[in-house]
Amino acid sequence: MAIAGLEKFRLDSLAKQGRPRSAAQTDNLDRLSWLMDDLIRVPVLGWRFGLDAIIGLIPAFGDTTTSLVSFYVLVSAVRYRVPKVTLLRMALNIAIDYAVGSIPVLGDLFDTFWKSNQMNVELLKRRAQVSEGEAKTGRASDWLFVGVIIFGLVVLAVGSAAVSIYLLVKIGELLTRS
Repeated sequence: MAIAGLEKFRLDSLAKQGRPRSAAQTDNLDRLSWLMDDLIRVPVLGWRFGLDAIIGLIPAFGDTTTSLVSFYVLVSAVRYRVPKVTLLRMALNIAIDYAVGSIPVLGDLFDTFWKSNQMNVELLKRRAQVSEGEAKTGRASDWLFVGVIIFGLVVLAVGSAAVSIYLLVKIGELLTRS
């Protein structure tokens, strides 16, 4: 069964550029970015948002979960041997989505417009450098680089959770003194 509107998000640009692609892999990336960023259309306005904005409404858990899903696109980019500077840009998109998305209310609104998964899939389309057979593995240096990026993003998540807990404790102390 085809999902309406999904055909718009195919990675056909790889084929147009003369770069072979793995149909299953790229279809998964297209579907993932569509689900996370464009699943629901707001009638009349035409705005689209996806599961990223919806799951992000869950305090603490939501943005962390959607960032973990976004790592799939980042790891796929390693398989396609996307240059390290592009991997870094993709990680920055995820970090911005996580950091701003974690702000109550404002971050949830931001998540409806900041489509990090779509941006990252588009970056992958433009910068993919290998054939289908080569896309099954990545170079060790690329895996190490992405591992460091993911570690940094996890540190960001843990740090923001620690700051949130600290602020909640301080607010709780202020409220109990009154």
